[in-house]
Amino acid sequence: MPRTLTEADVAEFRERLCEAAERLFVERGPEAVTMRQLAGALGVSPMTPYRYFRDKDDILAAVRAAAYDRFAQALEAAHAEPGDARAKGARVAEAYLDFAFSNPQTYKLMFDLHQPNEHDYPDLKRASERARRTMTDYVRGLVEAGVLAGDPDEIGAMFWAATHGVVVLALAGRLGRETDPRKLASSLSRALSRGLRPH
Repeated sequence: MPRTLTEADVAEFRERLCEAAERLFVERGPEAVTMRQLAGALGVSPMTPYRYFRDKDDILAAVRAAAYDRFAQALEAAHAEPGDARAKGARVAEAYLDFAFSNPQTYKLMFDLHQPNEHDYPDLKRASERARRTMTDYVRGLVEAGVLAGDPDEIGAMFWAATHGVVVLALAGRLGRETDPRKLASSLSRALSRGLRPH
């Protein structure tokens, strides 16, 4: 008879399983990973993961939620540093690129993978929305300071789309060696900002 697990036991094992899952998902792609392989990576029986997660999709959602939280935390920390709205915006953009280029496979798990039933995973939905807010909060500061004019949510989506496009092209090797992705992202940001200045 299995022992009764405390909340701490469950949280600790879920975290270990998600760490192993992220490694395997990154190495092989989520489609190629099985629950048996995940159990083997932790040295437990094939049925053990089912005590903590419904299935592999449940684990993938937890891995992606944790990644979104790490991403959002990096951007929030950059935004929380002292300085005016422009300085905060520049730091957030730098933190975004640092995260993406330091964790390229994790970034792909977050943004290049779609789970059709994402609404079934409240924690993934929460973490995804938190990440989206980080792309709006610093813009709200720029609008309030009179640097930009417009709807912060829409402007945040514009900057996010531009930065994400640069990251994806860079990670796919499509920019060529002569193009520095950080400089390109900065140029795009400046071009967008010029068009969004108050008239």
